[in-house]
Amino acid sequence: MRLASLVVCLLLAGLFSVLQTEKEKNKMSQSQNAVRFVKSENLPPSPGYSQAVEVRGGRIVYVAGQVALDRSGKVVGEGDIRAQAQQTFENLKAALEASSAKFENVVKLNYYFSDITQLPVVREVRDKFINTTNPPASTAVEVKRLFREPFLIEVEAVAVVPN
Repeated sequence: MRLASLVVCLLLAGLFSVLQTEKEKNKMSQSQNAVRFVKSENLPPSPGYSQAVEVRGGRIVYVAGQVALDRSGKVVGEGDIRAQAQQTFENLKAALEASSAKFENVVKLNYYFSDITQLPVVREVRDKFINTTNPPASTAVEVKRLFREPFLIEVEAVAVVPN
């Protein structure tokens, strides 16, 4: 009787171990596939951005709109969209890192421009930071003015960090 009980216990322990291993494998697979960048032939071309991003799990990080301020709070690149975009993306990067995220986790960017004709310049700068193979979903809007006169651009981000 003791031998039978021992065999049953060992079998149950082995089964439990196999189930735990499968559960861990599934969890890893789910976190690796937490985000899917959607591309469809039924949508118009989307140069430099994804039309949609599907999130299946993970931790969401929202980054407030960033502008061209350095660490001391001084404006960088007054009148220079390229310099302002560079500082803005550096600030986004710092905010993401402070949240244990990276640009590869960014699924959505919102741009606010005082002059939207500068979008190509901003994309050149942005492409140094993002995954250009699977770029984030994006929205670009021209506004009359940002919160302070010298700013030419503001960018906010949403990132999904796999669990």
